[in-house]
Amino acid sequence: MASKVVPALLLLGFLVVVIISFHPTTPLKTIALSVQPARQTLGGEPAVKRYWMVFLKKGPQRNQSEAEAEEIQRGHINNITRLAKARKIVLAGPFGNDEDLRGIFIMDCKDSIEAVTLINSDPAVQSGRLSFIIKPWWTEKNCLFQ
Repeated sequence: MASKVVPALLLLGFLVVVIISFHPTTPLKTIALSVQPARQTLGGEPAVKRYWMVFLKKGPQRNQSEAEAEEIQRGHINNITRLAKARKIVLAGPFGNDEDLRGIFIMDCKDSIEAVTLINSDPAVQSGRLSFIIKPWWTEKNCLFQ
């Protein structure tokens, strides 16, 4: 039990720090409606960067045996590790409850097509144990990117 609580608390703490340290220079509506991946500052450096926020949800196929579910979970974790090493997943983790919303990824991909392709490579998504919602998400420089 404690092995699941500590990562969840660390993730929650990280998200609180990110939210507190986020200081947009333009209203969020302006950023969200922008089709450009990043705004430029006077020096030509990106001021904001687009990532992909992925909300993992319980999928429609959750009737696997316990052994099959464990095997799918191992594949899910291995896929996260692979994508993290490739620097495509910046952050990943579960939520600390047993509700429909299971966890999140923050992905660094050039577009939503790349992100969806990578998410669909996850054994938990392929098996139907998990489904997902993907949203573009922008953050200020020095929050996640330098």
